[in-house]
Amino acid sequence: MSTLNITIEQMKLLQEEYQLIDMRDSIAYSHGFIPGAVNIKQDELLESDKLSKDKKLILYCMKGIISSDAAKELSKRGYDAYNLEGGYGKWLLESFKEDKRCEEIEKSIQKKFHKDIMSKFTKAVREYELVKEGDKIAVCISGGKDSMLMAKLFQELKRYNKFSFEVEFLVMDPGYNETNRQVIEKNAKLLNIPITIFETNIFEAVYEIEKSPCYLCARMRRGHLYSKAKELGCNKIALGHHYDDVIETILMGMLYGAQIQTMMPKLHSTNFEGMELIRPMYLIREEDIKCWRDYNDLYFIQCACRFTDTCTTCRDDQSSVSKRIEIKNLIANLKKFNPYIESNIFRSVENVNLSTVIAYKEHGEKHHFLENYDKSFLQDEND
Repeated sequence: MSTLNITIEQMKLLQEEYQLIDMRDSIAYSHGFIPGAVNIKQDELLESDKLSKDKKLILYCMKGIISSDAAKELSKRGYDAYNLEGGYGKWLLESFKEDKRCEEIEKSIQKKFHKDIMSKFTKAVREYELVKEGDKIAVCISGGKDSMLMAKLFQELKRYNKFSFEVEFLVMDPGYNETNRQVIEKNAKLLNIPITIFETNIFEAVYEIEKSPCYLCARMRRGHLYSKAKELGCNKIALGHHYDDVIETILMGMLYGAQIQTMMPKLHSTNFEGMELIRPMYLIREEDIKCWRDYNDLYFIQCACRFTDTCTTCRDDQSSVSKRIEIKNLIANLKKFNPYIESNIFRSVENVNLSTVIAYKEHGEKHHFLENYDKSFLQDEND
């Protein structure tokens, strides 16, 4: 064991009791962590009352960079602190099992999670007419739990569907570090998903952008996905947004954007003629996706950004993430008093009564209730 560093193998061989600390943000932690680890974020670590001076402390972040500095600082303060070399990323790579679990994972979708996941997937496909005869769909895989599950659901749909359509499992590498790229590839192999990977330099392009690099990165990724999908002969791209993304977007639009809008189940592309975006996970709850992941002992990446651990600009560009966390917490609190709050939010954009709305936009043109106010009154009088 070198000074302040400990390898994964050395940690496994420790006979003494130790405290394992995950320094990543709460969202990353919720997507997966080393068993037994407690989540104490970087900005809370030095003042935390959860640290034990009676045990060895083993800290990790995504790549073992931030946690290395933290271990040094804690050592100066009298703690027996160590940094886990390679961080969560290295542990994740080493945790992949060389066995044939794909059949078991597929069986869990077909049986245990059929009602909560597969049925809702097929319902969205049917209700919103997302997949049609002759479609060729680029199933876009980011490497997270949502898109990986979506790929498996498309395989199931194709296996049992009565009409013919094609799929391409598309992974765009915007400049991933080696660890994140390997995690995606290993998960695809484990799940028997035949991915097509194409590379771009998006991370490099947005790295020097001081204002909202994450927003620009997201827009550029979407454009590259459309372009590659069209090149492969696809007429649709599928993204893994789920039910919770939808209701959070509705509330975020109202509370932070002063507008009523939703994340649509499908959209025509305005920049790529003949292309559509579809969201077949639209009716699936995030909690059910997590249950499927944990039941099958799967580990996925949360943010594959190459600069998450090292770039201050990227770490600080978290306003939209913070707002979404606030909205998640708000919905959770409201649910304590009204168990139907989530479905009510979802249905609110299905039950819009334009006669009770002061103003609205249609095809980019704004309309005001005064335009037809007197006409409507006269019509009611005549009736």
